[in-house]
Amino acid sequence: MTKLRVNAGACGYKAVLITEQMENKRVRIRIISACRMLQLFNERLQVVDWTKGVFDRFCDSLVYKTAHGTITHIDCPIPMAVIKAIQVEISGAVPKDVVLKFEHNERTDRPKNPSPQP
Repeated sequence: MTKLRVNAGACGYKAVLITEQMENKRVRIRIISACRMLQLFNERLQVVDWTKGVFDRFCDSLVYKTAHGTITHIDCPIPMAVIKAIQVEISGAVPKDVVLKFEHNERTDRPKNPSPQP
Protein backbone atom coordinates (compact mmCIF):
# COMPACT_ATOMS: atom_id res chain seq x y z
CA MET A 1 0.00 0.00 0.00
CA THR A 2 1.19 3.49 -0.89
CA LYS A 3 -0.29 6.49 0.90
CA LEU A 4 0.14 10.11 -0.18
CA ARG A 5 -1.10 13.34 1.41
CA VAL A 6 -1.70 16.26 -0.96
CA ASN A 7 -2.48 19.89 -0.20
CA ALA A 8 -4.04 20.95 -3.49
CA GLY A 9 -3.22 24.64 -3.09
CA ALA A 10 -5.40 27.69 -3.71
CA CYS A 11 -8.69 25.77 -3.62
CA GLY A 12 -7.97 24.85 -0.01
CA TYR A 13 -8.81 21.17 -0.40
CA LYS A 14 -6.61 18.38 0.85
CA ALA A 15 -6.61 14.77 -0.25
CA VAL A 16 -5.27 11.44 0.90
CA LEU A 17 -4.46 9.00 -1.90
CA ILE A 18 -4.12 5.29 -1.22
CA THR A 19 -3.00 2.84 -3.90
CA GLU A 20 -2.89 -0.92 -3.54
CA GLN A 21 -1.41 -3.30 -6.09
CA MET A 22 -3.76 -6.07 -7.22
CA GLU A 23 -3.34 -9.06 -9.52
CA ASN A 24 -3.08 -8.79 -13.32
CA LYS A 25 -1.20 -5.46 -13.39
CA ARG A 26 -4.02 -3.58 -11.73
CA VAL A 27 -3.94 -1.01 -8.95
CA ARG A 28 -6.84 0.05 -6.73
CA ILE A 29 -7.05 3.81 -6.11
CA ARG A 30 -8.79 5.50 -3.21
CA ILE A 31 -9.00 9.27 -2.88
CA ILE A 32 -10.29 10.73 0.37
CA SER A 33 -11.22 14.40 0.04
CA ALA A 34 -14.04 16.83 0.71
CA CYS A 35 -13.72 18.04 -2.90
CA ARG A 36 -16.71 16.81 -4.92
CA MET A 37 -14.68 16.85 -8.17
CA LEU A 38 -12.09 14.53 -6.62
CA GLN A 39 -14.82 12.25 -5.33
CA LEU A 40 -16.25 11.97 -8.85
CA PHE A 41 -12.74 11.49 -10.28
CA ASN A 42 -12.25 8.58 -7.88
CA GLU A 43 -15.66 7.08 -8.66
CA ARG A 44 -14.63 6.84 -12.31
CA LEU A 45 -11.05 5.78 -11.59
CA GLN A 46 -11.17 3.09 -8.93
CA VAL A 47 -9.04 0.38 -10.52
CA VAL A 48 -6.36 1.05 -13.13
CA ASP A 49 -4.39 -1.26 -15.38
CA TRP A 50 -0.99 0.33 -14.81
CA THR A 51 0.21 -0.73 -18.28
CA LYS A 52 -2.24 1.82 -19.72
CA GLY A 53 -1.74 5.46 -18.93
CA VAL A 54 0.75 5.43 -16.10
CA PHE A 55 3.96 5.61 -18.12
CA ASP A 56 2.43 7.08 -21.30
CA ARG A 57 2.18 10.58 -22.70
CA PHE A 58 -0.30 13.01 -21.12
CA CYS A 59 -2.80 12.71 -23.98
CA ASP A 60 -2.74 8.89 -23.78
CA SER A 61 -3.10 8.65 -20.00
CA LEU A 62 -6.29 7.12 -18.63
CA VAL A 63 -5.71 9.13 -15.45
CA TYR A 64 -5.54 12.47 -17.31
CA LYS A 65 -8.45 11.54 -19.60
CA THR A 66 -10.57 10.79 -16.54
CA ALA A 67 -9.44 14.03 -14.88
CA HIS A 68 -10.44 15.93 -18.02
CA GLY A 69 -14.03 14.74 -17.58
CA THR A 70 -14.30 15.33 -13.83
CA ILE A 71 -11.93 18.07 -12.63
CA THR A 72 -12.51 21.58 -13.96
CA HIS A 73 -9.30 23.12 -12.59
CA ILE A 74 -6.36 22.45 -14.90
CA ASP A 75 -3.86 23.23 -12.14
CA CYS A 76 -5.17 20.53 -9.80
CA PRO A 77 -2.17 18.42 -8.69
CA ILE A 78 -4.20 15.29 -7.88
CA PRO A 79 -3.96 13.56 -11.29
CA MET A 80 -0.16 13.81 -11.18
CA ALA A 81 -0.20 12.59 -7.58
CA VAL A 82 -2.31 9.56 -8.58
CA ILE A 83 0.21 8.66 -11.27
CA LYS A 84 3.15 9.05 -8.87
CA ALA A 85 1.39 6.94 -6.21
CA ILE A 86 0.72 4.16 -8.74
CA GLN A 87 4.31 4.26 -9.97
CA VAL A 88 5.63 3.96 -6.41
CA GLU A 89 3.15 1.21 -5.55
CA ILE A 90 4.36 -0.96 -8.44
CA SER A 91 8.06 -0.13 -7.76
CA GLY A 92 8.26 1.87 -10.99
CA ALA A 93 9.45 5.01 -9.19
CA VAL A 94 11.02 5.97 -5.88
CA PRO A 95 8.87 7.60 -3.18
CA LYS A 96 10.37 11.07 -3.52
CA ASP A 97 8.34 14.15 -2.52
CA VAL A 98 7.34 16.59 -5.26
CA VAL A 99 7.40 20.22 -4.12
CA LEU A 100 6.06 23.42 -5.67
CA LYS A 101 7.11 26.43 -3.67
CA PHE A 102 6.66 30.00 -4.78
CA GLU A 103 9.54 32.36 -4.19
CA HIS A 104 8.40 35.72 -2.94
CA ASN A 105 9.13 38.80 -4.99
CA GLU A 106 7.50 42.16 -5.56
CA ARG A 107 4.94 40.65 -7.96
CA THR A 108 3.79 37.85 -5.62
CA ASP A 109 3.94 40.07 -2.53
CA ARG A 110 1.31 42.52 -3.86
CA PRO A 111 -2.03 42.72 -2.06
CA LYS A 112 -4.55 40.23 -3.40
CA ASN A 113 -7.26 42.86 -4.09
CA PRO A 114 -5.51 46.16 -4.74
CA SER A 115 -7.59 49.31 -4.53
CA PRO A 116 -8.50 50.89 -7.85
CA GLN A 117 -6.19 53.69 -8.92
CA PRO A 118 -7.86 57.19 -9.00
